[in-house]
Amino acid sequence: MITISADQIEANASVVLKELAKGERIGITFGSEKTVKAYLVPGEVTGSRSRKLGILEGKGTVTFADDFKITEEEFLGL
Repeated sequence: MITISADQIEANASVVLKELAKGERIGITFGSEKTVKAYLVPGEVTGSRSRKLGILEGKGTVTFADDFKITEEEFLGL
C-alpha cells in the first residue's frame, strides 16, 4: 500500500491514477500525525454491485447493524 498526504493528491493525480490502475491501494494521510484517514481502492470494471452468498444463495440473508465495526486486522485475524 502506498500513502500520500491529502494536500499532495491533486499535484500527483496522474501518479495516483496509474497506481490504482495497477491494482494498488492508496492510503490518504491528513494532519501532522500523518495517520491514514481514507483509502483509494481500484474500481471494478464490471459495475456489478450485488454480492452472491455462494452455496447459500437464495437460502439466507446477511444484515449488518448500523454500528458494526471491524478493523482489517480483526477481519484477517492478525
